[in-house]
Amino acid sequence: MLDDRKKRILQAIVDEYVNTAEPVSSGSITKKKGLDYSSATIRNEMSELEKGGYLEKTHTSSGRIPSVRGYKLYVEELLKEDNISLDEIKYIKEKLQSKVNKIEELTQIATNTISEVTHYTTVAIGPKVNKQIIQEIKFVLLGKTMLMAVILTNTGMIKETIINFDEEIYPDQVETINVLFNNKLQGKPFEQINEPLDDYIMNEMKADITVIKTIIDQLNQVIYQESQLYLEGTNKSFELPELKRAETAKNFINILENKAEVVELLDNEISKDINVYFGEEFDDENLKDFSIVTLKSDDKDLGTIGIIGPKRMNYSKVISVMRYIQKIIKDGGE
Repeated sequence: MLDDRKKRILQAIVDEYVNTAEPVSSGSITKKKGLDYSSATIRNEMSELEKGGYLEKTHTSSGRIPSVRGYKLYVEELLKEDNISLDEIKYIKEKLQSKVNKIEELTQIATNTISEVTHYTTVAIGPKVNKQIIQEIKFVLLGKTMLMAVILTNTGMIKETIINFDEEIYPDQVETINVLFNNKLQGKPFEQINEPLDDYIMNEMKADITVIKTIIDQLNQVIYQESQLYLEGTNKSFELPELKRAETAKNFINILENKAEVVELLDNEISKDINVYFGEEFDDENLKDFSIVTLKSDDKDLGTIGIIGPKRMNYSKVISVMRYIQKIIKDGGE
C-alpha cells in the first residue's frame, strides 16, 4: 500500500513520462503543479517507489520510468477520466451522429474515431451475432430456385444471404416458411437456428426436409462466419519513439499480421467495460513492449474495440475517449 504522497509522485512521473518519452528525474517534476515537495523528498520517494517495484531505472539515464506494476496502479487508482477537450468532444459527437445503417458500421465508425482522437492503432472485431435476438426473418423469392433471407435483430443489425436450391420453390411455400420461421424464432437468440428446427418445420409444413435443411445450413453460415476485423491508424504508431527501434517495430507488425491472435486478444472474457492488459500477461514475445486497452459496450452489441500501443501509452486520454464514446452510444448519439 502506498501513501498519498507516493501516489501523487507516481502519478506525476507517469504523466511526465507519457508526455516526454524520457526517463524522469526528481528535478523534472519538482515544480509540477500540485507537488509541493522538495527535490530531496521526491528523490527519496522515487527511490522507495523503485524498491517497491513501481519504477525502473534505465541504463542510459539517471531518471526512472514506470514499471508494469506502476502502470497498473496508475490505471486502477490515479488516472483522470476527463482528459478530453471540447474540440474532441465535438468531433466525436459529429462522427457518431453520422448516418449508421448497420451495427457493423457503428463499430467501424467508433474504431476510426478512437484512432483519430488518440493517435494510436485501433483494432476491433464486430459484434457476435449468435447471442443477438431475432426481431424478424423475411424470405423473398428471387427466382424459381433462389430465396433471399433477411434477418433483423433487436440491436439493428441486418444479416442478408442468398439461398440456392436444387428444386423449384413456390410462392405459397415461401409464405409458409415466413410464418413458421417467425413463429418459432422471433424473440429468440440466433443460436436457436439449428438442426432441431428440421423436425418442427417439416411436421408443420409437410415439406421436403432438404428444403428446410438448406435454409438452416445457409443461415448458420451467416451467423457463425468469422468476425469482421477492423484496423485503423497503423501509420500513427510508427511515429512513436518506441517504434523507431527495429525490433519493437517488427514485433508490432507481427502482432497486426496475426489476425487470429488479434481476434483472440479482443475476444476473451471481458470482466469490465474497459480493461487494460499488459504484454507480460501474455505468452507472446511480440507483445512484451506493448499494452492493450479494450472497450466493450453493454448497451449495444458493439463488438470489442481495442487500442494496441506501447506501455508508455496515454492511458488517461485513451480511457477518457473510450468512456465518452461509450456514453454517446448509450445515449443514442445525444
